[in-house]
Amino acid sequence: MFARALFVLLLVLNVGVATWWATRAPPATPAGVRPPTGVARLQLVGEVPGGVAAESPPATGAPLPDAVGVLAPALSPGAAATAAAAQCFSFGPFSNTPAVLAAQARLQPLTQRIVARELRRGSARGWQVMLPPLPSAEQAAATAQRVAAAGFSDYFIIREGAEVNAIALGRYGNEAAARRRAEALVAAGFAARAEPLGGTVTWLDVSAAAGFDPLAAQRLAAAPERRQLDCAVLP
Repeated sequence: MFARALFVLLLVLNVGVATWWATRAPPATPAGVRPPTGVARLQLVGEVPGGVAAESPPATGAPLPDAVGVLAPALSPGAAATAAAAQCFSFGPFSNTPAVLAAQARLQPLTQRIVARELRRGSARGWQVMLPPLPSAEQAAATAQRVAAAGFSDYFIIREGAEVNAIALGRYGNEAAARRRAEALVAAGFAARAEPLGGTVTWLDVSAAAGFDPLAAQRLAAAPERRQLDCAVLP
């Protein structure tokens, strides 16, 4: 009797649970959580076609990749290093054109730029007659012997300075006497010239790269002096 009553009770419970399950309303879909503005939703690899996750868009107000490079251009590392390594010096003073030309020729292979700058040193203090600098001391000595053999006794070889290996052929108090002496030497076959003492001198302003040796350059150019310059003021 008890077993039959228990069976009937279980049957009724099963029927009631089945009826409730069949007639219940579907559960409400939970409201999605909205991410903050500008933050992309996290995606699984399987949610993206091809198995590759999409890149997150840039946050609001962030510059796009195409905007990179619109700022003012900076010096490249190579250009910056070149500008930082530049050296500038002034060599001189040179009192005549042949000395200037000789110094320019000797400095040209060592430098990036050479600018000749003339300065007035005051009024002329007389005149001199000169043979321009020769390539070597031996050539200067041989030329001096030829000058003596031609009958000109007032001469000496310049051994140092901006006019090394030039031959001085006398100093005079006025232009007329100096020019007469120069004309006589020219007639004898020598390239002599008369020029004022003092007056204008020339400096050579140079720009050079790293490794430039200013002392060696001064000696090579036969310049009496050298001065370091600010490269910004080099014309």
